[in-house]
Amino acid sequence: MVAPPDNAPTDNAPPQDDLLWARSLHYSHSGSPGLIGVSAGIRQGEILALTGPRGSGKTTLLRCLSGQLCPEQGEVWFNSVPVHTMGALARERLRRDRFGWIGPEPQLLPELKVWENAALPLLIAGASHRSAKHAACEWLDRLDIGGFARKRPSALTRAESQRVALARALVNEPAVIFGDDPTAPLHRAERALLLRTLTTAARSHGITVVLATHDEETAAAADRRLALLDGRPAATAMAAAGQPGPPASGTTEGQAACSLSA
Repeated sequence: MVAPPDNAPTDNAPPQDDLLWARSLHYSHSGSPGLIGVSAGIRQGEILALTGPRGSGKTTLLRCLSGQLCPEQGEVWFNSVPVHTMGALARERLRRDRFGWIGPEPQLLPELKVWENAALPLLIAGASHRSAKHAACEWLDRLDIGGFARKRPSALTRAESQRVALARALVNEPAVIFGDDPTAPLHRAERALLLRTLTTAARSHGITVVLATHDEETAAAADRRLALLDGRPAATAMAAAGQPGPPASGTTEGQAACSLSA
């Protein structure tokens, strides 16, 4: 019998209460392991913090979950749809229509006005100029930078630019927001404001958030944590090394069905 390819669909569908679900993900960077058998289940409206030192696999896991990378082995499901079997264009549409992304750098387009940068996902999706501007300005107002809507990014501070990036991630009210250490470049007060806006928006709009961070205050805002080490769940990596695993911070019995394992 010929074995199915690593990314072939299996008979084991993801749990119905998990909006985002991954099983046994493997990925390597130029032959160097990035992820080794990582699994995760995340419910709608849940905020999950991915923690661990640099090089532990946090960004790679984010990129696999968001469809930016295809795992070499394993499965990624969003809303019971197999992301790992999608073609590049289908994954691009999924990221545009259902996902939001914010990284450590704002990556604003200097030739566009602030509101246009914030409205970019809607404009790319074909929304009218008027409706896109209205939605973008609403988020900019919530982030206390509505007064900069008609200015260019060059007029903004680093912290203000990062707020625009958050508005851009939220403007189409995505199902999931992926944050790759978005608070890292900010001072404590600005970090707190950005995090408060993100978590408040997630709670009020039922948005799932997957947040990679090495900042304890940022991780503390999450419902649950997945600690990574050397591309594996930290507990698995430490057990393999004969060391006791880290405490299961932020995990309760009621979250057992939404487990994280190797």
